[in-house]
This record gives sequence, C-alpha cells and structure tokens, in this order.
Amino acid sequence: MTRAAIVLQARMGSTRLPGKVLRFLGPFTLLGHCIRRLQAADVGPVIVATTCLPADDAVVAEAEQFGCLAYRGETDDVLARYVGAAALVPSRYVIRATADNPAVDIGSAGRLLQAMEHAGAEYGVEQGLPYGGAVEVIATGTLRRLADLTVDPADREHVTLFVKRQPFAFFSIAPAAPADVRRPDVRVTVDTLEDAAFMANVLDRVDTRLAPPSLGAILAAIDVMSWQRAA
Repeated sequence: MTRAAIVLQARMGSTRLPGKVLRFLGPFTLLGHCIRRLQAADVGPVIVATTCLPADDAVVAEAEQFGCLAYRGETDDVLARYVGAAALVPSRYVIRATADNPAVDIGSAGRLLQAMEHAGAEYGVEQGLPYGGAVEVIATGTLRRLADLTVDPADREHVTLFVKRQPFAFFSIAPAAPADVRRPDVRVTVDTLEDAAFMANVLDRVDTRLAPPSLGAILAAIDVMSWQRAA
C-alpha cells in the first residue's frame, strides 16, 4: 500500500465551459497543466477520473500522454468515481484535485499529508490559498465510508460535501497555508471563458516549458499584471 494517490477529476462536459479541460493555455491543455503540477508534487501517482461518455475518450488519451492511469465511471456519481479510481492504487490517503485549476499549489499536497499523518486526521484542506490553488486530502477508508453513508445527489457530486456538513463526525484539520501563498483574494481557477483568457495571459508570463512554475511565481505575475492595469 502506498502513502497517497492523487485522483484528478476531469470531463469534457463542463456546464459553463464545455471542453475546457482540453483547451490550450499556452503549450499545454488545462488538464495538462493540472497533471504536470500534481506530478511535480511527488507524493503519489496521478489518476485521472473521468466518465464513460464517448466525449471523454479524449480525456483518457490526454491522461495517457502524461503517463497517468485513467479510471472511467458514472457521469453523475463523482464520489463513486473517486472510490473506483482510488482502488487502482491502494493507498492510505487520497488527494482530491480538479482539472480546472492550472495553478494548483505544488506544495500543498505534501504539507497536508504531513499534517494529516501527524494529527491522525481523516480529512484536511489548507486555508488561505488562492481560489483554485488548493487540494483536499482524505483517508481512503473515510472516502469509502462516505460512499456508504450518503445517497444525496449533492454529496455524490461534490465528494467531500458530506464531511463539511457533518464537522463533528470526522476528524478534520484546516491548517493555514504558508504566508507567501496565502492569497485568498486571488482567483486562479478556470470556470468561464474569461477565466481561461486570464489564466492563459498569466501563464504566458511565466516559463512553463521545462517545469511547472511555483504558485509564488504565478502570484507575482498576477501582481505585475494588476500594477500594469492600474498604471
């Protein structure tokens, strides 16, 4: 059994921006950026969890281009998809990531895992990162327990919502992110066409070719853009 596996949910059928996961932001797709950053975290293998819909054949192909495993499951039951994906690589913890965050903090998963192991916690997420910069960590046994506990469609879609709604039923931690990346005022996710254009502009200002840039470098580029607009 490994320490952790990263499960990255991705599908072509986004409601607000269909096909966004394979939209190019510079030299890589949105999904490619996410995979590269999560692989750089070096805490465990990345498994892309997608649906069985034909449109998501392309998601599987992109995952395989980056050497990732892929798991295909139900369209609407994302929680079941996570349980199935996690079973591909038995591990003590599952790191939950989503494929709309091309600037996810490379260091967050490792910091959270260490904090979770030290505390013996079941669930954790860092506080204060930019919107789109965080991952969640959940004990694999707790993830399976969630799948058995809830049938609510919202819980099945949002995976960890049940934990957040039942704060006293689980041992959760929420450590503060490091000061240099503690920027909750900044948005680095891609949900709309405007978000995609913004992040493409940001990523064009940092070198993403050889290795993914740190979140600190991305935040610095955003700050420069803000200063230039204000000037």
